[in-house]
Parts: sequence; structure tokens; C-alpha cells
Amino acid sequence: MTAKILTHAVSRPPTPRVAWRRINPTIVIFLVLLAAICWISPLYRTAPGLMSLLQRASPVIILSAGQTFVLVTGGFDLSVGSLITLVVVACALITGGDGSLTWIALLAAYGIGLTVGLINGAIVAWGKVPSIITTLGMLLSVKGVAMLWSGGAPEGYLPVNLRYFGRYVWRHVPLIQRLPVAVVVLVGSLAVLVWLFHFTNFGRLLLMIGDNPRAAELSGVPVRRQRMLAFVISALAAVTAGILLGGFSGVSVDVGTGYELEATSAAVIGGVVLLGGEGSMTGAIFGGLTLYALFTLLNLIGFPEPLRVAVQGLILVAAAALTARRSGTRQ
Repeated sequence: MTAKILTHAVSRPPTPRVAWRRINPTIVIFLVLLAAICWISPLYRTAPGLMSLLQRASPVIILSAGQTFVLVTGGFDLSVGSLITLVVVACALITGGDGSLTWIALLAAYGIGLTVGLINGAIVAWGKVPSIITTLGMLLSVKGVAMLWSGGAPEGYLPVNLRYFGRYVWRHVPLIQRLPVAVVVLVGSLAVLVWLFHFTNFGRLLLMIGDNPRAAELSGVPVRRQRMLAFVISALAAVTAGILLGGFSGVSVDVGTGYELEATSAAVIGGVVLLGGEGSMTGAIFGGLTLYALFTLLNLIGFPEPLRVAVQGLILVAAAALTARRSGTRQ
């Protein structure tokens, strides 16, 4: 009889209250912000308006998802913003507006991203330099390379077929009417990142490293290699975001400015713990959506740009405080 009762207790489905607690609160926050946006602006009550919102949010979401691989190990990658700038500048200078050179420019961009990620990862993993110092130095170095290469004021422009990824929209699509290419790039990128993080040992090992790197190393986890790969993924995500941003806004030496903080803010909004060991792709994705929805709402209300930066700073401070509180609770 006792065994039957225990079996029934184990197999009993979770109560609605328990199931509700499992929902990431960022999803609820995003839906509330989206409702406010739709209430203020009728444009976003339509499928094309929502697709436009998703198109503009794509770079932040991809960056946040890529940054999560580094954050869950207990590290930071502050170089992604300057890497975006270098990618846009490099593509413009390599192509010179010639569409026949687009694929060469794209290969060069991902080659640059791979190199930056490997350097960051090697210095952090083998040089044992704190990631915040390493990537801050890389931020300045990459920004300097972009300024030197472009002469401080990049000339030329991105060819039409390169801007296609960020700007082109397929029209007359059933149900949604218009489908931006950037949304397709977003879905494809997230599919790969979600698979790596949740459906392979790679993601589980990163969480182990972030929770207790010493214990992970004693368990046979190749900690250094895993950390380096995390930085590579973050850099490649930044390249993808840079290609989309280049399509949106064209060539500028400031195109990537501030995106390293936006990516980090979005990830921590989604529940990624700054000290590592906890996080999910769902949280990172909805964190990016929530941050962009918040900025969109502030713009619709008419708040000035400095206030948006202040809000982002408050989010980071609040996230750090929450992380410290969680750490104290665990101890």
C-alpha cells in the first residue's frame, strides 16, 4: 500500500501553482511591455508591426544569446560592441560597394570574429587574466584597429546584397504579410545556439564550470578549452549581429557602441547569473526582447536618450544586487 501511495505521489502532475513558478518572469514582463506598446501605438497591433519590432530586436537577441555562453562560466565579454564596429567597417572597405565581393567580406568578417574569440579565450583560459580585463583591453584594441583601418571616418558603403540581411523584407507572406530576412537569420542563429546550450554536453559543462570550476576540472572537464569555445561563440554571434546592424544603419565607427552593455543587461534580465552557473537560452532570448521592448516603450513615451542609458545602468545594478543576494542565500 505504501509503495502505491509513493508511486502515485511521484507520478502526480505538478499543481498549477508549481507550474506557474517555473515560468521565467521575463516572459511575463515582456508581454506586459508589449501590451503597453500596442496600446500606445496602433502600428504594433498588426502582424507587420510586430515583425518590424522583431527585426529591430534581432541583433540584441543574438548578442544576448551569444553572451550567455560566457556569462554562465562566470566571465564577461565586453569586446562584442567594438567587434560589431570592426565587422561593419571591414565589410565596407573590403567590398567598396561591389556586390561581387560580398561573400569574401562575410568570410573575412567571420574570420575576424573567430580570431578575436580565440584570443579572448586563450588569454582568459591559459593566461588566467580576468575576463573583464581581457575583453576590455580587446574592446580598445579592436576599436583602434577599426579606426586605423578606416582613417577615423570610413569611406564607401555596403553593397545592396550585403545589406539584404538586415533590411530586405519578403512581402505577401501568408498570415504575417511581411517577413524580414533578419528574422529568418535570428531564428536560424537561435536554433544553433539553443541546440549547443541545451541539447549537447557543451552547455552542461559550461554550467558546471560556472558553478564550481575547480570541481569541474577535478571531474575531468576540459575547463580551458570550454571557456575558449564560449568566447568564440560570443564573438561569432557578435559578427552576425554586426552584419544585421550594418544592413539597418549603414557604415559608421559608432555602430557597435554600447551593445556590449545591452547584451549583458538583456542576459541578466533573462535570469543569467553574473557569477555564473545559472542561465538559459529562453531567458536570454526573452531578456533581449524585453530590453528592446522597454527601449521602444520609452521612445514612444518620449523619454530622452540619456534616460534610456540611465535605465540600462539601473538594470545592471539591480541584476548585480540580485546576484549577490542569491549567492548569499546559497552560502
